[in-house]
Amino acid sequence: HHLRGRIYRIAPTSASAKYAPPKLDLSTVAGQIAGLRSPNFAVRYLAWEKLNEGYDCVFGSRFIKDSAVIGYPTLKLIINRLANLFLRLLFNIKLNDTTNAFKAYRKIAIDGCRPLISPHFNLTIELPLKAIVRGYSWTVIPITWRNRRHGIAKMQLKEMGSRYLFICLYVWLEKYFSRGDYRKTQSSK
Repeated sequence: HHLRGRIYRIAPTSASAKYAPPKLDLSTVAGQIAGLRSPNFAVRYLAWEKLNEGYDCVFGSRFIKDSAVIGYPTLKLIINRLANLFLRLLFNIKLNDTTNAFKAYRKIAIDGCRPLISPHFNLTIELPLKAIVRGYSWTVIPITWRNRRHGIAKMQLKEMGSRYLFICLYVWLEKYFSRGDYRKTQSSK
């Protein structure tokens, strides 16, 4: 299988670049509209700042203070929240939006999560769960999520449900039965 995806350069192009994410009030319609005009650079910059603070991983969440969710279908939202609650309980973690795809990692964290076995969307939970279980530092930033206006989502719940469950159980088994064999070592810090 060929893995596909996008890698974004989240660091400013020069050391002298001064960028500050806009201060937005996402509790208002006007603030949400302003956030949607150009959310990518601001969120990527915020993730870059967190990586520069020393975190190994930065996870976006649609469900924390200053985040926004626009046009999320009700049934999909309910399933999402239940799936994320399941992950929080199963792994005893505080991350409330593991299934969200916005994440930033240091190379050492990605390398430390190998082997990666997910050939599909389930990579969005394999990487963060392995990073957390293996002891990499992480933090969460708010993001704005908006439902697509055109086209059809490529991820189909019926098709992906078993793949997500497989990855969850695979990493859960590692957490409780590997005796720390894959944990981040002092030399990898």
